[in-house]
Amino acid sequence: MNYATWIFLGVFLTFAAAWLGLVFFPHEQLSGLRAQKDADSGQVFPPPYSGEALYGRSVYVREGCWYCHTQQVRGGDYNADLARGWGARRSDPRDYVHDAPHVLGSMRTGPDLANIGARQPSDKWHYLHLYDPQLTSKGSVMPPYRFLFELRKIVGQPSPEALELEGAASPAEGYEVVPSREARALVAYLKSLDRSYEFKE
Repeated sequence: MNYATWIFLGVFLTFAAAWLGLVFFPHEQLSGLRAQKDADSGQVFPPPYSGEALYGRSVYVREGCWYCHTQQVRGGDYNADLARGWGARRSDPRDYVHDAPHVLGSMRTGPDLANIGARQPSDKWHYLHLYDPQLTSKGSVMPPYRFLFELRKIVGQPSPEALELEGAASPAEGYEVVPSREARALVAYLKSLDRSYEFKE
């Protein structure tokens, strides 16, 4: 008796059922989601990204930040995300209507960033953290992103954007470290990650 046809059919049906359950049905269920507009205030939730934040998102994706950071606050009895202060509520599918591609992440080498804009609104902190994570988070395994900054000679007055570096991290006398356009955009994106709003439903 030839079982090849039955084996092929079994394998095909297994993959078809997995595709339907993991891809097709969730897509059909969630593809109709749209941002929600508050009739009273006219505000849109989630708010769309600004042009600079959108560019910063492309830097975030390019640099692979989502390999080590998630953007999904999990809820439930067996999860500590809310207790850690990573968000005031669990993430909702509608939170991601402006995201393409989605960068939910799968591993938490670093903390979740779904609400980093609400938890850490300081530009200065973000710049220092990107330049050298050890300056803001002792023991961090995050690599420094110094290539997103420019070392330049001070001409006239120091730039108001220059990083306040001390000790071994400080540049040579007469030089300053300033964020590049990509660093400014990346920080704008990180600060836009504020999902502290509530949906009406």
